[in-house]
Amino acid sequence: MTIAIKSSGDIVSMRVAGRLAAEVLDMLAAHIRPGVTTQQLDRLAHDHIVHVQGATPAPLNYAPPGYVPYPASVCTSINHQVCHGIPNDRPLKNGDILNIDVTVIKDGWHGDTSRMFIVGEGSIQARRLCRITYEAMWKGIIQVRPGARLGDIGHAIQTFAESAGYSVVREFCGHGIGAKFHEEPQVLHYGRPGTLDELQPGMIFTIEPMINAGRREIRELGDGWTIVTKDRSLSAQWEHTVLVTETGYEVLTLSAGTPAAPAFVGERQAAVAAP
Repeated sequence: MTIAIKSSGDIVSMRVAGRLAAEVLDMLAAHIRPGVTTQQLDRLAHDHIVHVQGATPAPLNYAPPGYVPYPASVCTSINHQVCHGIPNDRPLKNGDILNIDVTVIKDGWHGDTSRMFIVGEGSIQARRLCRITYEAMWKGIIQVRPGARLGDIGHAIQTFAESAGYSVVREFCGHGIGAKFHEEPQVLHYGRPGTLDELQPGMIFTIEPMINAGRREIRELGDGWTIVTKDRSLSAQWEHTVLVTETGYEVLTLSAGTPAAPAFVGERQAAVAAP
């Protein structure tokens, strides 16, 4: 397996693409409320990416081997939908939880990120699942540094999520990203520490755990894209694109509206910096 090491110029371009992807989510946040359809959100995202950012929505007509072309510009996954949900004309309801996954292509480089949104007032259980999944992503991110292993990321996510009583989807994972939408390596969200590839400065990949409130088993719907929990339990996902730096990591998909990192992230950084 060959994992691309990005040059300083590549990294500058990836910072731009990552920020643009995050800014699409910032823009959409103001429109997410009961009664809005995911189809409307998709149109807003498409117009913003194409006409405001001068970029291209990577999911639109994306067709890896064995798949029909994806018919929308973003993925919208609601409640028990795990990932790759296709926008439609069903109005969002109060209490729904919604993942929006955005990937833009700017000047040939991909930026990929997703966030959870709670429509109106979510239940205590739904809010907790979204929070724990966000924290699980960050538990993985703070493992990133030269010399660490991919298995360290997966182990941190799995142990944290399972200790909270949730399960980790195993059929989908994070991935390398750059001039291609999906590159090596695969970034599993479960595993054993000290295993798999060693991280090196210049690697860029996504960390995007999918966490289920119930069991981890999933199934695919007849549209060929949408993945749901087999037991219809709620599922949540967050995603950032991360660069391995000389001393640790840099999150490339940050914007003005990006939720703040959990408190333990700053505590970890302070501990690492301490003499």
